[in-house]
Amino acid sequence: MKFLDQAKVFVRSGDGGAGSVSFLREKFVEFGGPNGGNGGRGGDVIVQCVDGLNTLIDYRYQQHFKASTGHHGMGKDRHGGKGNDVILKVPVGTQILEEDNETLIADMTEVGQTLTLLHGGNGGFGNAHFKTSSNQAPRHANPGQDGTEKWIWLRLKLIADAGLVGLPNAGKSTFLAAVSAAKPKIADYPFTTLHPNLGVVKVGERDFVLADIPGLIEGAHEGAGIGDRFLGHVERTGVLIHLIDGTQDDVKEAYKIIRGELAAYDETLAEKPEIVVLNKIDALTEDDVKDKVKTLKRASKAEVMTCAGATGQGVQQVLYRVISVLDAEKAERAEVARRAVEPGWTP
Repeated sequence: MKFLDQAKVFVRSGDGGAGSVSFLREKFVEFGGPNGGNGGRGGDVIVQCVDGLNTLIDYRYQQHFKASTGHHGMGKDRHGGKGNDVILKVPVGTQILEEDNETLIADMTEVGQTLTLLHGGNGGFGNAHFKTSSNQAPRHANPGQDGTEKWIWLRLKLIADAGLVGLPNAGKSTFLAAVSAAKPKIADYPFTTLHPNLGVVKVGERDFVLADIPGLIEGAHEGAGIGDRFLGHVERTGVLIHLIDGTQDDVKEAYKIIRGELAAYDETLAEKPEIVVLNKIDALTEDDVKDKVKTLKRASKAEVMTCAGATGQGVQQVLYRVISVLDAEKAERAEVARRAVEPGWTP
């Protein structure tokens, strides 16, 4: 199944049904009077967050969604029924934006979450509604109210606990394949990964979701390479695993390129907790590993871990570090929430 994380669709709610003009005509019933029923309400446009989806591929083949018109009113005071709603089913993590692709309408983050995007038009009144003591035989009814329409963007941002970032060929897909059951494409050339991959990582009795996105290059925020369009899939993560290819000559420059692209995309993304990992140490001598770790420590001003995704060396230590960072983040959020609801001190 192809991966699609962005789609533009047209939605329109249903028109209201028209009211009816009718008069009672029965033998032995004099002064029957008006009995035209009201029209029904048009169908709504509803967005529903469902389980079991991880792509917006369904919206590649259908871009127009229109709810049904409400049923018209009829004689004998019969009111029209409501038109059928149209439901757009989206995966968890989908954002709904206006046509400008910037104004956020809603963020669907939980299974079962629903949003009525557009309401259907009201039904028109039948002539029975207009009956008064001074106008006992009205001969007019209202048409239904028109529905509303708009173009919207659906943008999927995968929800993962940790995200892998790095230059092309840094070993991100190999790392993901080594720690999870995911089967990303692995090859010895740049941009092997063309779309994000997700994997569930088990560490002891714990587990977390790890996202691997296509590699970034210098100028990605301006569209170079595959660009930065997939960085949205690591915006929701609690920690970034920054993999650096140990076999390249200038690891410091590789680190700075990625940090620069993260900051250019979104300052909050650059401020996320980061675990710096020197990868592919199985292809280096001990002296080379020490020198490059020292260089990265000076550049990142943080502890640098080492691993080899292909052989599994040092991988478990990285995973346990991820768990510890996620636990610390969770505890910090819980403390902030507790302080928010805790009443302030009063004498």
